Amino acid sequence: MELLPRSPAEFGSAHYWERFFRQRGQRPFEWYGAFPELCPVLHKYVRPRDKVLVVGCGNSELSEQMYDMGMCEDIVNIDISDAVIRQMRERSASTRPKMSYLLMDMLQMDFPDAHFQVVLDKGTLDALLTDEEEATLAKVDQMFAEISRVLQVGGRYLCVSLAQAHVLKKAVEYFSREGWVVRVHQVASSGDKQQFVLPVFVYVMTKFRKIPGSAAQILEICPEEQDKPMRVESAERLVAAVKDRQHYALLCSQISKTPCREQVSLDLCDKESGKPRYTLHVVDSPSVKPSRDNHFAIFIIPQGRETEWLFGTEEGRRQLAASAGFVRLLTVALHREQHYEGMAGIQAELSGKVMELAPPGLPARQQVPFLSVGGDIGVRAVQHRGSSPLSGDFVVEDVRGDGTCYFRRLIFLQNRNVVQSEARLLAPTPLPGQKKRRKDKKKPSPAEPPGAIDKSYLCCEHHKAMVAGLCLLGGPDALPGDEASSGRLCWGQVSRELAVLVVGLGGGSLPLFVHDYFSQARVAVVEIDPSMLEVATRWFGFSQGDRMQVHVCDGLDYVAKLAAEAPAQYDAIMFDVDSKDLTVGMSCPPPAFVEKPFLQKVKTILKPEGVFVLNLVCRDAGLKESVLAALRDIFPLLYARSIQGEVNEILWCQAGPAGRHGPAELGARARALEEALRQPGRPWDSSWALADMLQAVHIL
Repeated sequence: MELLPRSPAEFGSAHYWERFFRQRGQRPFEWYGAFPELCPVLHKYVRPRDKVLVVGCGNSELSEQMYDMGMCEDIVNIDISDAVIRQMRERSASTRPKMSYLLMDMLQMDFPDAHFQVVLDKGTLDALLTDEEEATLAKVDQMFAEISRVLQVGGRYLCVSLAQAHVLKKAVEYFSREGWVVRVHQVASSGDKQQFVLPVFVYVMTKFRKIPGSAAQILEICPEEQDKPMRVESAERLVAAVKDRQHYALLCSQISKTPCREQVSLDLCDKESGKPRYTLHVVDSPSVKPSRDNHFAIFIIPQGRETEWLFGTEEGRRQLAASAGFVRLLTVALHREQHYEGMAGIQAELSGKVMELAPPGLPARQQVPFLSVGGDIGVRAVQHRGSSPLSGDFVVEDVRGDGTCYFRRLIFLQNRNVVQSEARLLAPTPLPGQKKRRKDKKKPSPAEPPGAIDKSYLCCEHHKAMVAGLCLLGGPDALPGDEASSGRLCWGQVSRELAVLVVGLGGGSLPLFVHDYFSQARVAVVEIDPSMLEVATRWFGFSQGDRMQVHVCDGLDYVAKLAAEAPAQYDAIMFDVDSKDLTVGMSCPPPAFVEKPFLQKVKTILKPEGVFVLNLVCRDAGLKESVLAALRDIFPLLYARSIQGEVNEILWCQAGPAGRHGPAELGARARALEEALRQPGRPWDSSWALADMLQAVHIL
């Protein structure tokens, strides 16, 4: 039996509905929104003494259930189908004497003005507004005008809808323009298998007298029945908020039925501010064999560690899920702008929501474990917030790493999952004769830095590789030796100081390391953003002096000026400068820094035996190949090393092929350089070796 219309326009046809209900017979027809799901919302807005009008009632049981539950008895139902009105009269005549059914067109109602306190519409607007043709919109305007006419001031129009964007937008714009308060409720699902995957919404439009020049429209959304309504500033934002919830419902439906082929990412936002509070990644492990207890687990990433490879990359999360041994692992990252009440508080807050993302086959009433590293949520203390016209909003924060180490990080909020700069904090050491802290004394607050900056620490693998490449400047007999000659490079009988140019300051760890460990080196740093110099000086232990000078200017202009005035003056030039243009597939350096004319200027200010070190971060294969081609045209000798687990590739460029070295000689040079730099009484980070940074080097 064919009950569907030939075209959506037939949903507005009296002939279609007459035929529909004749063919369907006595069986109730509910498109969506079962009474138990709608009941919590209806109870808020329908009072027992209200006179209620149900438009387009069909043979839905909604009115009957409201009557039988004692919610309201004075209910008038109208419909344009004579067949359904006769059916419904027969069904309720003896059991519901105060409820009536009338054959009437809602576009031309016979009721007097201000006759009802509530108008209830379950799917009728959705059926009428099937398109945005002029004739359809005119009918909808007529429907709204009639509803407005028969409602008292203070009355409510309750519209149960699937909230297609054009339907919601039309209703919101019409009634807000009339001065009504508009609130949209999302109806909580009963958990039963539904005919519709999309969530059901109830628009609540409350009638107020229209006052010329009155205050701005009031638009609200209430995601679940127990929540406070959230104010939104425009119809567009309200439609977007509903659309987000529809997309989430579709996602939950999809991943509850089939495993995720790709990792799914979504943000859960704070109900008050609307800002992201949790970032979730759904990671499925096809290789894990399901058992009763390993279907699903939640992993809370400690604060400040969300950028680590294991938690911040797809491959890392894949390894984490496989090692945890669960079919589906849901990783949860915590946002720095939010406050959390420990692991128990997070578990209580997320327990209901995360079950919506459970995998297929999860046994009923299965207890889902919450996991973490060390059993807590970590420590993050924001030390400074700032904003720069060039770098945008940024924060300086202290976080606890794996174990007892604390780190200070610079984060650009436009790319919040990338650590721009990092320094390790030294634990405070007691002065000579000072007693150790007693156990019962107050411990330092997590917001207080544990101590000074550890200048021996280089957080980035690419910084370590850039430093290791300085071994290309000379052989073991020409590398830094004792304290008196440290930092001096010798060719034959000639000795001269090491001159280094670093373009890109950040937190300053790279130029600081070169300055401190090559004690006769003279370091010039070029940084375009004055805010970064302030941050590096105040928060990362950076300082200027006779051997360290910062030039606040554009690196392109600085190099061009030197090329014209003072060529061949640097032993090493290091580029570690990020691009602010996120539309280009290369985030480091900006494209202008690797164009051939500019690279020629770099070569001009480099000494003949010097080395140009470039940190290249390029995801566009074609663009990367063009950059490498330009480098090869200017520098005959290119060494390259990719950073494992990252997009970074370090390039060491030299002006002549005569200095070409194989892996064994590079390793010997790196070991000799490290031996010279590791002086007694000088701190050294033993967690890495310079020679290791050159093991995977190849010549382009």
